[in-house]
Amino acid sequence: MCSNLLQMRNMKKILFIIIMLIVRSLPAWTQIAPARVPDTKHVSVAKEGNYLAVKMNMDLRPMKVESNRAVLLTPVLVHGDQNIALNSVAVYGHRRYIYYQREYKGMLSGNGETMFKASEKPDTLPYHMLLPWQEWMDGATLELRRNDFGCCHTVIAQGVRQLHMIDIPKPFIPQMAYKCPIAEKVKNRSVSGHAFIDFPVNKTVIYPDYRNNTAELAKIIGTIDSVRNDKDITVKSLSIKGFASPESPYSNNTRLAKGRTAALKEYVLRLYHFNNDFIKTSYEPEDWEGLRTFVEQSGLEHKKELLALIDSDMEPDSKERKIKTTYPDEYRFLLATIYPALRHSDYKIDYEIRTFTDIEEIKRLVRTQPQKLSLNEFYQAAQTYEAGSDDYNYVFETAVRMYPSDPIANLNAANSALSRQDITAAEQYLAKSGDSPEADYARGVLAVNKKDYEAARRFMTRAADQGLKQAEEALVYLSRFK
Repeated sequence: MCSNLLQMRNMKKILFIIIMLIVRSLPAWTQIAPARVPDTKHVSVAKEGNYLAVKMNMDLRPMKVESNRAVLLTPVLVHGDQNIALNSVAVYGHRRYIYYQREYKGMLSGNGETMFKASEKPDTLPYHMLLPWQEWMDGATLELRRNDFGCCHTVIAQGVRQLHMIDIPKPFIPQMAYKCPIAEKVKNRSVSGHAFIDFPVNKTVIYPDYRNNTAELAKIIGTIDSVRNDKDITVKSLSIKGFASPESPYSNNTRLAKGRTAALKEYVLRLYHFNNDFIKTSYEPEDWEGLRTFVEQSGLEHKKELLALIDSDMEPDSKERKIKTTYPDEYRFLLATIYPALRHSDYKIDYEIRTFTDIEEIKRLVRTQPQKLSLNEFYQAAQTYEAGSDDYNYVFETAVRMYPSDPIANLNAANSALSRQDITAAEQYLAKSGDSPEADYARGVLAVNKKDYEAARRFMTRAADQGLKQAEEALVYLSRFK
């Protein structure tokens, strides 16, 4: 009986030992306690070129680490089944620090770890790490994980805190708002010039070989021939206006300006046999406006006083006499160097260019005779090329050279410049692009390129208020920037 009782007691003791062994062998996670993850401030995750920059400040003040314990703080990027652990920060209790140094010749997480003795840890730790960018990281979550270690590398407590959702701003790739110019019903054009025909004193007869007349008459003839012999052009009229210089009586200058203009008309009629009403004439006895321009650009000592006299309401003869008597030295200079240039004939040829409908012909003319094309024809040519291509940009650059003051030509050239990141050219063109919603949008794109997001929002809002869809989309992008 006693023997059986002893056997039962031994069996209970053995069973207790087995149960304890089983408990000790249970998975470690069943014994892991929760751990408080330190607070972080100024968390920043940004794509910098081909790298992802992770920055934060860890608050280590509340973290207490016992002598035989170690705490490992590890930032981790997680996106679905993809994850990557960043360099860890470890704080070691006194005994654990000595143990790892003696037994493992290293640290808990290996190379890259930032380690501290618990007694030497800082209150706040700035953390900064660069890692190669991978596409899966866009949309990932940055977590900070805490693992507390006891002996034998045993994890005794864990915690995790989500810090930041990575949302890398997509680059702003604007859809440029080109504007289609209105097609011209009739392409009326003109070409003009100045001819300085020399006449003997008080004469109104043209002598082609007199002084420099051969070259000056050739300028007029060359201009007429440049349009008259072109099958794409119909010449409509020729206008001639003659001017005389202010010296001598106004009545005589009237006779000279009128007579010399009539003489030039007769000369042209004899050469080309135009109808008499084809050439329209006018005259101005004294070119005071031309004189004013010369004086204003000069370095004359009494320039201010001379300009006041020129702008006065005095009769022409009295005005000229006042200049002559009050400023004799400067008058002699004007008479010798400026007055001859005031005796000139301005001419203008009005003509019509036919409209081109063959797109291949239009594309050829862009390269060979762009002066024949309307802005609408330039636009048609551009549409045959891929947007942003060299040919596409060439068309708009050529168009603005032909129409340097036209707002639409400048707007489209500005868009072309922005698409190839030529900021300097874009600024120059936008100064002459007018106030359309498309122009405001382009100015907004320019501001984005210059990282002036406040100005960009202002321009985009103005364009969006006028119904421009591209501006509405751009404002969504700009909402990222405060």
